[in-house]
Amino acid sequence: MTPTPDAELDAIGLLCPLPVLRARKRLQAMAPGTVLRVLATDPAALVDIPHFCAESGHEYLGHSPAGAATAYLIRCQNGAQG
Repeated sequence: MTPTPDAELDAIGLLCPLPVLRARKRLQAMAPGTVLRVLATDPAALVDIPHFCAESGHEYLGHSPAGAATAYLIRCQNGAQG
């Protein structure tokens, strides 16, 4: 079952490392347990976003097609400390 995102980040057209950097900044302002949906077209995001989650302690919930972009779901685990 796919969780409903609490926030969305449009990183369409941005190249590495910007999608991850913007996701990190957004997650820092989110409460633990909330879900961020990141829309990105950068092919590197397929590797970068799961790696970022593993390194930062956030939970990577997977990805799916979203039109011309890919939607990545991340559950915030540590809020302002992230």
